[in-house]
Order: sequence, then structure tokens, then C-alpha cells
Amino acid sequence: MNFPEEDISQLVKDCIKNDRKAQERLYRNYYRAMMNLCLRYCQPEDEALSVLNMAFYKVFKNIGQYDPSKAQLYTWMRKIVINECFNHLRLEKGSIRQVSLENEQEIQIEAAVFEKIKEAEILSLVHRLPNATKAVFNLFIVEGFSHKEVAQMLSISEGTSKWHLNEARQKLQAMILKKTNDS
Repeated sequence: MNFPEEDISQLVKDCIKNDRKAQERLYRNYYRAMMNLCLRYCQPEDEALSVLNMAFYKVFKNIGQYDPSKAQLYTWMRKIVINECFNHLRLEKGSIRQVSLENEQEIQIEAAVFEKIKEAEILSLVHRLPNATKAVFNLFIVEGFSHKEVAQMLSISEGTSKWHLNEARQKLQAMILKKTNDS
């Protein structure tokens, strides 16, 4: 994925000309990173792949608009992929329902629990969350967006974003405790 700057520039120029080999090279070199991004928001894997392919279609269609002075190619593509994930979530569920958070609860998990559970297992549990809740969790916790930014991206209220985050934490807490108690 790390190309010298002149290689990226030439690759972009070739993709603008609809050079299929250049498009394939771009796809192959960014596939893993972008697929992992899709898998944060979409499950199962074939659904994530479908979203990824639509995102790459949009990348190739709009690559003439890419401006290297404003962002790196990876960052520009990442934004397209994330937006396509959100489009998919909106279409899949119609829209994310608005809810209000009245009594936010503090989630407590003992540190010893995390010694028993591996990162891959936690990620597996995150994938089991409902799509809207998983999207908010990933945007807020993993990507570092604020509730205001999450709300704007998903066309929901800040309160709904907070509710989904709280819901994710509660569900993850229950799943983690169940998993560690079963071990």
C-alpha cells in the first residue's frame, strides 16, 4: 500500500484514462485495508465485499476529482468507502430509528476479564452488534469521531448516537461476561 509519490501520481493518471491494469493495481493494493474498513460496518463478508466493490466503482468514476494537495490517496478513498458503508446501512434499514437516552449507565468490566479474552474475540463480538449500533460504536470508539460528527454522518440526533453507543457498551459487556464465565 505504500507507493512512492510518483508511483501514486502515475497510477492516478492511468486510472483517469480508464487503464484496467492500473485500476486492478489500485484495487489489489488497497483491497485489504478498505475491506477491513467495510467489515467494521457490514456483515456478513459477502455484504461487505459488495459495499467495497461499489465504493471502488465510485473511486474509479471520480478519481479525476482526487486532489493530492488536499489529501493522500488512501484518505480520499477511505472517505468514499466509509460513505458507501453508511449508504448501505441507510438502504438496508430504511433509516436508523431515532431514540433518546434517558439513563446512561456506566459500564463496568473488571480488568482481569480482558486478560482472558483476545482482541480478535472482542472484534467478533462487535460484529454481532446490530448494524446501526455497530456503526456508531466504530465511528465513536474506533474512528474517534464525536457524537455530533456521528450524528451528522448517519443523519441521526446526537442523543440517538449516544443511545447506540450505550447500547453497544451494554451488549458488549453482557457478551464479554458471558464468554468469560463460560470459559
